[in-house]
Order: sequence, then structure tokens, then C-alpha cells
Amino acid sequence: MHDGSVAIIITQRLNGHDLTGYERMNRRMVELVERQPGYLGRTSGVRADGSELVVIYFADEESLLAWKNLPEHLVAQRLGQERWYAEYEVRIAHVARSYAFTSPDGERSSRKEGSHG
Repeated sequence: MHDGSVAIIITQRLNGHDLTGYERMNRRMVELVERQPGYLGRTSGVRADGSELVVIYFADEESLLAWKNLPEHLVAQRLGQERWYAEYEVRIAHVARSYAFTSPDGERSSRKEGSHG
């Protein structure tokens, strides 16, 4: 991500009700956010406790606020509270620095026991 960008970090746990409805709405929100001006990318994963962690990056806070207040997203937020979420937490962070590494062959290697790095 770019230095100075903004990340919204969402930790969420579903209540198990109407998972088909949730999945449909989630797919729609992903489609919308990917078209949102200022959107830089997203990543997500399931944590050991079963909750999901989602991080979405925006170029700036204005882009993030525009996404937050998009009418269709406001409906999804309300429905999430009413129907799908047992709990969630949202954090906003500013990216001070960002760096990455990719090996020359583009493949990941796992550390072997006893290796040093």
C-alpha cells in the first residue's frame, strides 16, 4: 500500500443466521468497494477463533468516508447489525510506511527447522 493511505480494519463474527443472504450481500459490497474512487485493495482471512479479519485500503480518509456513506453500503451496515453479525469491531489506521518483498522466482518458501533468517 502507499505511504499515507488509510486502512479500515474490521474484525467480525457472524451469528450463523441467513448465511446465504450474508454471502450475497458481501459479494455485492466487494464489487462496490472495488469500483470506489480511492480504493487500493483488500485482504481478509479467518482467525484461529473463527472470526474474520478484513483490511481494506483507501488512498485517503475522504475516499474511506465516501465508501462508508455510500447509500447501498449504509443499507448493508444496517442489515449486518440486524441479521448477520454477532459482533464486529472497526479500526481506522493511517499507513506510515509500507514495504514488501518478492523472491526473484516469485515463489514463497517455508522456513525449515533450524534455519536462520
